Amino acid sequence: MKKTIGILVCGHMRESLVERHGEYDWLYRALLGEDSFDYKAYRVVDGEFPASADACNGYVLSGSAHGAYEDHAFIEPLENLIREAYQKEIPQVGICFGHQIVAQALGGKVEKFSGGWGLGVQNYDIDFGNGPEAFSLHAVHQDQVVGLPPEARVIGQSEFCRNAAISYGNAALTLQAHPEFDAGFMRDLIELRRDLSFPLEIADKALGELGRETGNVAVAGHIRTFLS
Repeated sequence: MKKTIGILVCGHMRESLVERHGEYDWLYRALLGEDSFDYKAYRVVDGEFPASADACNGYVLSGSAHGAYEDHAFIEPLENLIREAYQKEIPQVGICFGHQIVAQALGGKVEKFSGGWGLGVQNYDIDFGNGPEAFSLHAVHQDQVVGLPPEARVIGQSEFCRNAAISYGNAALTLQAHPEFDAGFMRDLIELRRDLSFPLEIADKALGELGRETGNVAVAGHIRTFLS
């Protein structure tokens, strides 16, 4: 029997992006493979939560335009769910905002990085258990994990983000980057927010690098292994 993975949707995607690429939960289903797990989406950003952490065999926490430290109604119950799953060792994978909210829920600190935006293809060194490997992955973030929870272990970093991948043993694995984003999604996202959220120089540089090969497939394999 397949394991059921709950996808915790932590943000709203712009309608034009949804029309072209699908909702957040579809991106993760495509990343991990429709045949790998059964999936259940919970739009936690709108107050839709599982009855308890035991409702699923594992969880993926999505990205979001919200800050983990901001005052939103869904933040506290989401942190409670993260802590419950963590205590029960129900595996969790956090991506971008998910990476940050897991750290915050478990005692770490998240803040807006003074160095500005990490945008476009970024180079990471990540050790998923067999030694450090080099991965190029898409990133879209200003916030970073700047203080680690007690049981956290940094397993990946880039020049821009020193706490880019964090392991919590068998209980959680989190990444600042977006392995679920492909070049087409990134191009549409950057064009949509160019000069609104993203400074022109940074946006144009990121657009110019979108042809680079990414490690999405390899990272997806590590995530599947962790959740299995």
